[in-house]
Amino acid sequence: MATNGRLIAGSHNRNEFVLINADEVARVTSVKELSGQICQICGDEIEIADNGEPFVACNECAFPVCRPCYEYERREGNQACPQCKTRYKRLKGSPRVEGDEEEDDTDDLENEFDIACNGRRDPHSIAEAILSARLNTGRGYQARVTTPSEMDSASVAEEIPLLTYDQEDVGISSDKHALIIPPFMGCGKRVHPMAFPDSSMTLPPRPMDPKKDLAVYGYGTVAWKERMEEWKKKQNEKLQVVKHGRGNGDGNKDGDGLDDPDLPMMDEGRQPLSRKLPIPSSKINPYRIVIIIRLVILGLFFHYRLLHPVHDAYLLWLISVICEIWFAASWIFDQFPKWYPIVRETYLDRLSLRYEKEGKPSELADIDIFVSTVDPMKEPPLITANTVLSILAVDYPVDKVACYVSDDGAAMLTFEALSETSEFARKWIPFCKQFSIEPRAPEWYFAQKVDYLKNKVDPTFVRERRAMKREYEEFKVRINGLVATAQKVPEDGWTMQDGTPWPGNNVRDHPGMIQVFLGHNGVRDIEGNELPRLVYVSREKRPGFDHHKKAGAMNALIRVSAIISNAPYLLNVDCDHYINNSKALREAMCFMMDPTSGRKICYVQFPQRFDGIDRNDRYSNRNVVFFDINMKGLDGIQGPIYVGTGCVFRRQALYGYDAPIKKKPPRKTCNCFPKWCCCCCKSKRKSKKVKSNEKKNNKETSKQIHALENIEEGIEGVDNEKSALMSQLKFEKKFGQSPVFIASTLMEEGGVPRGASSASLLKEAIHVISCGYEDKTEWGKEVGWIYGSVTEDILTGFKMHCHGWRSVYCIPRRPAFKGSAPINLSDRLHQVLRWALGSVEIFFSRHCPIWYGFGCGLKPLERFSYINSVVYPLTSIPLIIYCTLPAVCLLTGKFIVPEISNYASIIFMAMFISIAATSILEMQWGGVGIHDWWRNEQFWVIGGVSSHLFALIQGLLKVLAGVNTNFTVTSKAADDGEFSELYLFKWTSLLIPPLTLLIINIIGVIIGVADAISNGYDSWGPLFGRLFFALWVIVHLYPFLKGFMGKQDRIPTIIIVWSILLASIFSLLWARVNPFVSKGGVVLEVCGLDCN
Repeated sequence: MATNGRLIAGSHNRNEFVLINADEVARVTSVKELSGQICQICGDEIEIADNGEPFVACNECAFPVCRPCYEYERREGNQACPQCKTRYKRLKGSPRVEGDEEEDDTDDLENEFDIACNGRRDPHSIAEAILSARLNTGRGYQARVTTPSEMDSASVAEEIPLLTYDQEDVGISSDKHALIIPPFMGCGKRVHPMAFPDSSMTLPPRPMDPKKDLAVYGYGTVAWKERMEEWKKKQNEKLQVVKHGRGNGDGNKDGDGLDDPDLPMMDEGRQPLSRKLPIPSSKINPYRIVIIIRLVILGLFFHYRLLHPVHDAYLLWLISVICEIWFAASWIFDQFPKWYPIVRETYLDRLSLRYEKEGKPSELADIDIFVSTVDPMKEPPLITANTVLSILAVDYPVDKVACYVSDDGAAMLTFEALSETSEFARKWIPFCKQFSIEPRAPEWYFAQKVDYLKNKVDPTFVRERRAMKREYEEFKVRINGLVATAQKVPEDGWTMQDGTPWPGNNVRDHPGMIQVFLGHNGVRDIEGNELPRLVYVSREKRPGFDHHKKAGAMNALIRVSAIISNAPYLLNVDCDHYINNSKALREAMCFMMDPTSGRKICYVQFPQRFDGIDRNDRYSNRNVVFFDINMKGLDGIQGPIYVGTGCVFRRQALYGYDAPIKKKPPRKTCNCFPKWCCCCCKSKRKSKKVKSNEKKNNKETSKQIHALENIEEGIEGVDNEKSALMSQLKFEKKFGQSPVFIASTLMEEGGVPRGASSASLLKEAIHVISCGYEDKTEWGKEVGWIYGSVTEDILTGFKMHCHGWRSVYCIPRRPAFKGSAPINLSDRLHQVLRWALGSVEIFFSRHCPIWYGFGCGLKPLERFSYINSVVYPLTSIPLIIYCTLPAVCLLTGKFIVPEISNYASIIFMAMFISIAATSILEMQWGGVGIHDWWRNEQFWVIGGVSSHLFALIQGLLKVLAGVNTNFTVTSKAADDGEFSELYLFKWTSLLIPPLTLLIINIIGVIIGVADAISNGYDSWGPLFGRLFFALWVIVHLYPFLKGFMGKQDRIPTIIIVWSILLASIFSLLWARVNPFVSKGGVVLEVCGLDCN
């Protein structure tokens, strides 16, 4: 789709559509110049008929009326021309209405939109016909959608050879005698339409008469011999692929590929594209045994705690027991989803062998890649540019990659930076592919501190690399110049190069904008090769509309990409997550395109890896415990949760369809005795089958052909036109009023119509990103990214798993994606706050996994993981209480545990040993180092007592009082020095709770030690237990203390003020407690001296 380098801006609701020319000469073209004749009723352009002339409704006066208005006037109006009042005659391709004269020729109702002709019966052809009808008639919402149920056997006869039931028909040639057309393929009305019979369904063969010659049945004839020779030729071609090894497999859909069951399984192209690697039993079995032992010890621990209260500190004991019960429940929800951890391995050579046959076009699936950005000041354009460049240079066929950049801030800086990026990509992409460099983000490639000449044998590489580095430095200077210019906004707003005002000057009130920078038929690289498509998208925003933040932007990208490229698979990445492994897309396709298990996979999630983190990873930014332990465990159940970036989706799964149901083979008959047992078993099986059928009928089917069926299925006598109208209304209620987009949802393999014009597609693309498009639809409820939480990723993945899909966790040897993480303490806490707030919002919504989705495809252990992902912020309350108890015990001299006996000491020791053993075994099979595990434990406490607590408070305020929280974009790492942000201090209220806990525990330790020194040797024994818990809190908060202090030469004044204030408060508290005075009063004794 070419736009000749112009920016498309418009608003569907305001009937605006302009083409802005950004060249030297300013020109604004309205939509009427782009289209032909205009309908005088609805204002849409009139379609072009088959003869190349505009559609003419009235042959008397030729009053311009489009076909939808013509058909509506015939069906609902007075059936006359608005100008000359002549009665409309029935034209070819239009349905009959009452009053039409009988015609001698045959009725062409089935050829209304050229759907049933030429034997096309697949959903792709139907969708193309709908798209063609839509694109030729403008908006045309009254256009009738012909459903597969309207097709008769005439449309099937060209593909299925005919055979009569009782006797041969002399009118049928012998090469057509093969199959019997079932009764349900006939024309006419029927109760259950089945336009696309299942290929696995067996058709009743005709019995052969042994007395007749086989030639009568088509065997032994010339046609039969020719078919046999053709079959042998194909088999020899397949065996040639196996023999040469270097040949690539053919995975086409019409049965000529390597999916032929006659081909030996030893062929590499027929092997699975991936495999599961279970954790060795020597590692996983001891781990499971320790978990069971820990459960038993946990039961004994609570048995002792509940039966031995502390009477002189009953309140402290009760609070501590309640906190411990909550910790135990949280541990169960976190632990058991890790019962079946697995690792997966992919075979990229088999993928190439199957889908990239030498000498033929690649059959790998198309992929649309989404990059989302909001604020170029917090998300520097240079980082976004590097992400885009790594996408455009990926190791994948260029005609199958399309990159869509969503600018939700409508910033001209992002637009100009993307324009510069597209120009630099013409030089960068051939350089990457010529020398196979990694990574293909120039900023990180040139910043590598490795020997870049390793394994390089091309003598021109050094010269080319130096030239490319110089080109990139000049590119950086241009981007930095754009950023510097954007610092000061002109009073009249930004203007483009041609003098046209920038449509996005008002961030909250602007039209939708689309710009195709690169494309398959557009600009080529410096070597003359095609480039992947690069599209800039900024959705329309108007006051009074809820735009749903990032989830709304992603849904807009789904729709606009379906209009422009409509790839069957989608990849979404954040603007700061570049592709670190150029074969990442192929890694995902090893799962998605696997013919045995790929159809039930909704998405492939890659782990998040980060650059620019300090060696000690002070705030656990890498989060390797979650990505290398928890996610592997989930992959063994129903798949990992969606984490918001680095994820390849199946487009059909995002549309809210159910996962395909695998047909189970029929069960064997019961061989038990006596006979009534068989009857019993049979009746049970029958009742179960009835129940399952009822449940299946209640679910919305996932197949597109079912979606086209009549929603009143099962009612006899439903008219075909009414069926099509009801089906179209059902589609519009779900996907919105865009027939072009609705038709694209029927194409499971993707693709766009061949004859679609660029103007029509762009007009429809502007329509689907309008701010009111999602009103009264299921977008954000059942379709696309789900609304209702700032962490839309968890909610979206949860809905897919509830539909019966499964996901896959892929960990390539070379990390697929890398991003930048906030290494500053305040930014890190705000990031965790946003995640926790999203979980709280889900907890208080109808999609909470505790009560949502029962009876669907969600597995119990997968539900455990989702419950844990939404309830973990609630742990902040018992965690804060438990971190306060040591200081309270030290200040009051009380303790939460009575005097420990030998039995109690054994239980406590066993509990700590089991906790340590579980952690050690997890680190062993997960490949996590003890340093990463310890940082994760520390930040669990830091985030739990700060960000999680504030998220819980904000979530309650939002639910109870309706107070909304503004979404804060996390600032990306700057490049003004390595780890420069690590010591940067930013005051935030999130720092108050951990600071308070740290100070009171330090004061408690000082007071406790002073008390023990004052009271003598006997008081040291009870002190050790209190000191242990207090030191446990202090050690876990130690990274917070380092981040709080920053560099030694710039301690903020506010820290000193808070420290003095809190120290004074607790000093007064300590004086009030006065632990050095005996609790029973002062004991007076006779000293023995005579005072007189």
